[in-house]
Amino acid sequence: MASGSLRVGIVGVGNCASAFVQGLARYRESTAPEPGLPHPDLGGYRVADIVPSAAFDVAEGKVGADLAAAILAPPNNTAIFAEVPACGVPVRRGPTLDGLGRYLTGTVTESDAAVVDVADALRGTRTEVLVSWLPVGSEAATAFYAEAALAAGCAFVNCIPSFIASDPAWASRFAARGLPLIGDDIKSQVGATILHRTLVDLFRDRGVRLDRTYQLNFGGNTDFLNMLERDRLASKKLSKTRAVTSRMASAPRDADVHVGPSDFVPWLDDRKWAHIRLEGTAFGDQQLNIEVKLEVWDSPNSAGIVMDAVRCARIALDRGIGGPLEAPSAWFMKSPPRQMDDHGAREATLRFVAGR
Repeated sequence: MASGSLRVGIVGVGNCASAFVQGLARYRESTAPEPGLPHPDLGGYRVADIVPSAAFDVAEGKVGADLAAAILAPPNNTAIFAEVPACGVPVRRGPTLDGLGRYLTGTVTESDAAVVDVADALRGTRTEVLVSWLPVGSEAATAFYAEAALAAGCAFVNCIPSFIASDPAWASRFAARGLPLIGDDIKSQVGATILHRTLVDLFRDRGVRLDRTYQLNFGGNTDFLNMLERDRLASKKLSKTRAVTSRMASAPRDADVHVGPSDFVPWLDDRKWAHIRLEGTAFGDQQLNIEVKLEVWDSPNSAGIVMDAVRCARIALDRGIGGPLEAPSAWFMKSPPRQMDDHGAREATLRFVAGR
């Protein structure tokens, strides 16, 4: 049975962290399912048990501020749907490393505060689960925070497409320390990738040959601004493409699949638009095509999933389970250590939560 609070550290106080912290305030007293919150109680842990304990960023206006104020500081532009009281959690200055690319450097002013000892801060705040929302392409920074989690004895939830849980070397290190690991690259609640996967499953299950497909995403948050720098995009494209092609009946030609961010439109703010097209061959060699458009506020669309992920990580800590959590990673993430169909991953995750 669950006991006590669940102390969560946050890396990157951007839009996703803003939606997550607002969600903690919005759903704190929920005892029954609400829109966007499928599990008020997961394994004995309620939303009210999730407590921010530490936060790290590099931006002036966020570093040194209380987390409740920092989630509203520019360049954040997500929806405001809850009033967040002061958390008593100051945002500490983390190392920049490769966390700011060319486009973000022109938007984010770095704090001149001294960089803290992150592992020591995690230990001092008794943080149990560390969640990384670093910008895409932050390979060195992701490795740094994974090391800090290992040093401090924290579970690690990697929400970006820098491969930690799916890397055997990292996986074995977390397993050796008895620390749970969930990753990599968070799926949204109903996002472009999970919608695309569902349509691919539909083609396969109904006997339609999928010949070609694309997914084009664009939005107005700093995530899309950052991904204008194509050199930072390689892991994101790989992660999203794998998530889709893993559901295909046979391996496609590279030229027949295109999945990835395409542009930055400032007036969309934190909204994302996704255009998906599938071209297939049905009975009698007749063409069957599907086109859909998804519009969604990007960061709230994934915040509820992270609430479930951190609770699964804490359940694993309670049970002494270390290393990558295969079922939760497959359900919550685009590039898990082992791909599973979404229904199977959900059922396996619920069995894990129930201790079966």
